[in-house]
Amino acid sequence: MTSTFFGLETAKRGMNTQQNALFVTGQNISNANTLGYTRQRINFEATSPYPHGGMSRPQIPGQMGTGVKAGSIQRVRDSFLDQQYRGENSKLGYWSTRSDALSKMEDILNEPSDSGLSAAMNQFWQSLQDLSTGPENDGARAVVLQRGQAVAETFNYLSNSIKDNQQYIGNELDVSITDINSILKQIGEINQQISKVEPSGYLPNDLYDERDRLVDQLSNYFNVQVEPKSSGGNSSPIAEGVYDIKITDSNGNDYYLVKGSNYGNMGITGGTGSSGNFPPADGVTSLNITDADNNSQNVNFFDNGQVNIGQGKLRGLIESYGYKDNSGNSKGIYPEMLDQLDQLAYTFGTVFNQVHQKGYGKNGETGNDFFDLSSLSDYHGAAGAIKINSSLSKDMIAASTALKSPTESETGNGSNAINLGNVLSFDLSKGTITLEGFSTPTTITVSGSGTITSNYQAIIGKLGVDAQQANRLTANSQSLTQSVDQNRQSVSSVSLDEEMINMIKFQQAYNASARNITIVDEMLDKIINGLGTGGR
Repeated sequence: MTSTFFGLETAKRGMNTQQNALFVTGQNISNANTLGYTRQRINFEATSPYPHGGMSRPQIPGQMGTGVKAGSIQRVRDSFLDQQYRGENSKLGYWSTRSDALSKMEDILNEPSDSGLSAAMNQFWQSLQDLSTGPENDGARAVVLQRGQAVAETFNYLSNSIKDNQQYIGNELDVSITDINSILKQIGEINQQISKVEPSGYLPNDLYDERDRLVDQLSNYFNVQVEPKSSGGNSSPIAEGVYDIKITDSNGNDYYLVKGSNYGNMGITGGTGSSGNFPPADGVTSLNITDADNNSQNVNFFDNGQVNIGQGKLRGLIESYGYKDNSGNSKGIYPEMLDQLDQLAYTFGTVFNQVHQKGYGKNGETGNDFFDLSSLSDYHGAAGAIKINSSLSKDMIAASTALKSPTESETGNGSNAINLGNVLSFDLSKGTITLEGFSTPTTITVSGSGTITSNYQAIIGKLGVDAQQANRLTANSQSLTQSVDQNRQSVSSVSLDEEMINMIKFQQAYNASARNITIVDEMLDKIINGLGTGGR
């Protein structure tokens, strides 16, 4: 036989549980616009029925329900979508970083345009053509000198601008390393807080949200792998535990950056020329990782001439700024562009000087350099160092191929100016070039492939293709990341319409439980006050 007051307790539990559900709904509505918040739900569970099994149980038709209770308050989240989002976010971080670096490079080179290097060279070539038709004209000679100065200054500008942007990327790499270490520290501290709450049987949903938000941020830098581990104690079966976070190199070696409350840090090791400065002036050689177990090592991620860590913003920054491969070669977007520009400037300057040395100036002088490259031992740094020979005057420009007298070049002879103008189209693969207009065979030595013009066109063409690819893959990655995030938000974000429906549903259930108490109260009133009055 059940108690006369049995229904009151059942109704009371119903009211308490529906009230808790309304509180959770209010929490969701309050945080509808909170960054990283995951909507929560209350898991209803039926309380233990009456009576329990046993020989002394009362003889009633069957077990009767005793009401409902709030089993847990759980986040509504799909871990598979989280994993998918973080993978796409890593790709987006990589390609967007490359796209930004290449876009800045395109802005610097500014080709095709009326103000780029090709325009300066074309104007220089045109001034040499004008000089060839009037070699005795002082105005034409002055223009050649000015146009040559413009070419040298354009090389200088491009070199200095690329180096400045490379430095900006290096500073961003420095800031990114600091941000990564800060995130690792925060995740470790949150893990520690979670490990203190979960063993008591609670679900620290707000801490879960903050930790997942930090892991999302970390995934933009590199492809993180998350391993949930139990906190132990009396943890709920649906507790998410603490996160161990690792990255993996190309050889399959794991490096744990976070293990429970322990966390490591990451740094950059530079080349021999860096002198301990950051960003390293000689390029990045390795990542210095101190893992969560406090093991410190320099991890070489630069095998086979490329950065062999997972795609992400960190890899994009390293590849843009520059790094050293295992052979000590400089790699990366900006170092390679500087190297190509230096080779172009050095080849142009040395070949032009050779042709200029063979000719004669208006005053009969010969053997003079037009461009000054004396500060260089090889082509490295040529784009930033090339300049006009300071001792060269307009009368010394070697436009002629013959002398009229021992102290004067042949009047009207502008054949060597034509040779100078043809420097841009010399086939460097021939090894030797025969100059036109000389009474005896005159040659210069060249090396390389193609022409100076075609080599510069190849540099610009490759830059354009690389930038186009980076822009396309950035757009693709962004589209995929947004798609996955929309799917994730459809599961985890707060829908005010849905919460309003839940609010009405829980309110009606609360009212029904309250009405149930009223009915039981009326029944008790009849039993207590209405029965046993027949003999009155």
